[in-house]
Amino acid sequence: MTRSKRSEALFDVGGRVAIVTGASSGIGVALARGLAEAGARVVVAARRQDALAGVAAELTAIGAEVAAVPCDVADSASVDALVAAALDRFGGVDILVNNAGITEIGPAEEETRETFERVLAINLTGAFLCAQRCARTMLARGRGSIVNVASVLGLVGTGQIPQASYAASKGGLVNLTRELAAQWARRGVRVNGLAPAWFATEMTGEMFSDERSLRWIRNRTPMGRAGEPHELVGPLLFLASDAASYVTGHVLPVDGGWTIV
Repeated sequence: MTRSKRSEALFDVGGRVAIVTGASSGIGVALARGLAEAGARVVVAARRQDALAGVAAELTAIGAEVAAVPCDVADSASVDALVAAALDRFGGVDILVNNAGITEIGPAEEETRETFERVLAINLTGAFLCAQRCARTMLARGRGSIVNVASVLGLVGTGQIPQASYAASKGGLVNLTRELAAQWARRGVRVNGLAPAWFATEMTGEMFSDERSLRWIRNRTPMGRAGEPHELVGPLLFLASDAASYVTGHVLPVDGGWTIV
């Protein structure tokens, strides 16, 4: 049986304009590449300009239309400039992937207020600012898809890897996803989230270089392994495309079963 063109069209994001924050490394690069390979025109955004330029060159090499825009998502003016650049280059924004994030590991009783607030400023406030600014143009056009990259630590705790500010920010992002979805659903803008478990990135580099930590991940994960960044692309394309046209306010764990046990 041949594949239905109608079924393939459900996941088609060809020609759509996507902004991906935190796109200078790790999961952000994988998501930007996945969107580009699916035909989207991609605006990659991050604070590290040199790394961002490298990602843009990589995507251009595979034939993608891409723009690299330095952005600090915790800064309102920087977010405004990012959205303005996307509008100027491509004429609109159809998809936003809120992926920028940081973490600080350490006991909650020792975490400083400054550290806690810095993590929330990027992971939660930054996601809100990007969603708000992109939604303004999406709502005016009556369509758009926002995908927030949360975490399984926004759904459950671990305690064994203490990071209170990160867990708080991702828990906030999970419910922000629901609230924005509820506010904008009747106006054509869908808001959903991904909740990854353990993936090898710069942020988790120390864990993935330690056999004891890897064993902990394997033992705690029903599928017995960590995830590969490319395994987030399919879930993203589902949520970003018309395949999920009746899905909003949903946070999809991509976790090898982490949150079911």
